[in-house]
Amino acid sequence: MSIWGKVIGGVTGFAVGGPIGALIGAVAGHHVVDKKRDAGEARIGNADKQIAFTTAVIVLAAKMAKADGHVTREEVQAFKQVFRIPPDEMAAVGKIFDEAKRRADGYEGYAEQIGSMFRGEPQVLEELLGALFHIAKADGKIHPKEIEFVRRVALLFGFSEHDFQRLQTIYLGNWQGTDGHGSGAPDAYEVLDIPKDTSDAEVKAAYRKLARENHPDTLMAKGMPEEFIDLANKKLATINDAYDRVKKERGIS
Repeated sequence: MSIWGKVIGGVTGFAVGGPIGALIGAVAGHHVVDKKRDAGEARIGNADKQIAFTTAVIVLAAKMAKADGHVTREEVQAFKQVFRIPPDEMAAVGKIFDEAKRRADGYEGYAEQIGSMFRGEPQVLEELLGALFHIAKADGKIHPKEIEFVRRVALLFGFSEHDFQRLQTIYLGNWQGTDGHGSGAPDAYEVLDIPKDTSDAEVKAAYRKLARENHPDTLMAKGMPEEFIDLANKKLATINDAYDRVKKERGIS
């Protein structure tokens, strides 16, 4: 069963409560029992983390659309393509999306819960933010309210303003406001999160650390569902490209 099927079915034994568990229970038509008081406890299994991660992507995308005021066809198509939703499960995923939009509660509780659950695993949270960035730019335009929404979610996850700016560079490149057009590759040093006067040895060390931490296999071992691997590969490709450009600039072999 795909991760989408598990989310839609409510999955017997799902042990996460809070706003995420309540929404899954509402869509599945039953009450999800919170077997663990703290959604951030390390005892939560990988399967539950994957379900919670996927639900958070759907919910936060729905809340972002609500903040923006509309959902475009391109955004829906981006959601379908990148996240590998089987055609026979698309309607049910839409049901979760619509339920999240319908609810009067804000996005903060969902963001805080998933941030707590993946505390100490920031690369997984970065992938979730990457998913929101991807959906936001899918129609060729990015509304300022969408950028602000992702920024606020990032801060609730525990990221700093510096972290958010770096992630915006990675996922959006040199995107120019709401016109929807980039202007070349993102700044390589910002992607690698190093100053330009960093030594060659430190550049290599920074790259190796990022490549190791952001490898799709590493992310899946920490709770990222396999269905999100395309986005993870794209991020790793951006990191690799940044390193290649720095090597070429410096003549590093």
